[in-house]
Amino acid sequence: MYIHLDHITKSYGALSVLDQVSLTLKQDICYCLMSPSGSGKTTLLRILMGLEQPDSGLITAECHEGSTPFHSLRISAVFQENRLCESFSPMENVAMVLGNCQKDIDLKKELLKLLPEECLTRPVSTLSGGMKRRVAILRAMLAPSDILLLDEPFTGLDEGTKQEVIRYILDRRAGRFLLVTTHQEEDALLLNGQIIRL
Repeated sequence: MYIHLDHITKSYGALSVLDQVSLTLKQDICYCLMSPSGSGKTTLLRILMGLEQPDSGLITAECHEGSTPFHSLRISAVFQENRLCESFSPMENVAMVLGNCQKDIDLKKELLKLLPEECLTRPVSTLSGGMKRRVAILRAMLAPSDILLLDEPFTGLDEGTKQEVIRYILDRRAGRFLLVTTHQEEDALLLNGQIIRL
């Protein structure tokens, strides 16, 4: 399957953020968006998620059988902010996105791949920033989706934890589209990603 972005343009008043961006994304490649802050990486992800509308341009999807509506594809995301329910535990934060898929996942076993057992039932508000980040990543990875959009997902993670998280992302990707924003070329190397500069 392919996703085509054709001449995507977005401005906020006089500020042009995206100017005629055209990309073709292939399902089995990890793409890493790398460019300076303010160059439109997050805006592009928000457009893909339907949280912003482009001023012009189209996003379409194509599979072997022909075109398919892009809006029919399911998207899960890690935002720059964790966007967790602070009074809920990590287990509850992840369970709330699983829906009917929860019966197919050993949730505790999955969370233990990135989190210590003692924190699984504590309110997220009591966790460190790095632990909260891992909960946000687990939630996105375990949610049923066709596309994974990860906006600077490794913020606040030390080097060892980041490598552990990257291994988890690659192991749990399951053929989904993967688009990651980062400022670090080493992250793209660890993800075996193809760099895109806006």
